[in-house]
Amino acid sequence: MQTLTYQALKINQNTPTTIQDVLVVEAPLQININNEPYTVVMRTPDNDKELIIGLLYAEDIYKNKTPLQLNIVEKQNEINTIINVSIPLNLIGKGYLNKRTLLSVSSCGICGKKELKDLKVNGKKICETITFSSNILHDMISKMNFFQHTFKSSGGSHAAALFNKKHEFLTLKEDIGRHNAVDKVIGDLQIKNYLPQANFLIVSGRVSYEIISKAFIAKIPVIIAVSACSSLAVDFAKEFGICLIGFTRENKMTIYSNPSLVKTEIVDV
Repeated sequence: MQTLTYQALKINQNTPTTIQDVLVVEAPLQININNEPYTVVMRTPDNDKELIIGLLYAEDIYKNKTPLQLNIVEKQNEINTIINVSIPLNLIGKGYLNKRTLLSVSSCGICGKKELKDLKVNGKKICETITFSSNILHDMISKMNFFQHTFKSSGGSHAAALFNKKHEFLTLKEDIGRHNAVDKVIGDLQIKNYLPQANFLIVSGRVSYEIISKAFIAKIPVIIAVSACSSLAVDFAKEFGICLIGFTRENKMTIYSNPSLVKTEIVDV
């Protein structure tokens, strides 16, 4: 259930009209690890398994390919849910030590971090040599738009999509939260053992630090945003070796890092 219908009063040129409006659902998901509460995520229901697997991957809690056991502990009105994840103690990553203690709202991917040092991401810089045409980016965005069914009906959801080196579509997920959508697509490919094939991450909204960090951990070298990029996102993209592109729409784009990967007439930044 990704949308619900609400009655609303729409005013157009001072003329009121009662309408039935479709809204994207925002509801809490409590994630327990080994029967202990870990975090509460505000998300759009559906693809909760992919969301959890992607979140645990990004948080360096579980990256093993062995499938995890997920059990629904409680479900209210098909929306508010508690899910327990059973992880063998010897397979729990160091990220669990940075246990979230706060609500993770749909607009924030780093809520619940205890200290500033928890924002640091470790790993070797991505050294990807793949080059691509700027025209390909617009083709991939068009394909992403085609699959945004929740957005088409509600106008209120974000989307993330992954493509491989050949620009072939791999997966797309929608959610009220930008970072949730990214967790869902990464989790989807991790479940299917396809994650190493992901080379292009396209997001429907803006890109900030947390999306860069999730892509870096998943070793995705190119991020394309329909909207803006934050200063910290650009700083980390440069440090991590990620090609970051923003405002990709209407045959325009702004390349913030690693512009040499894009085959087009541009000025280095």
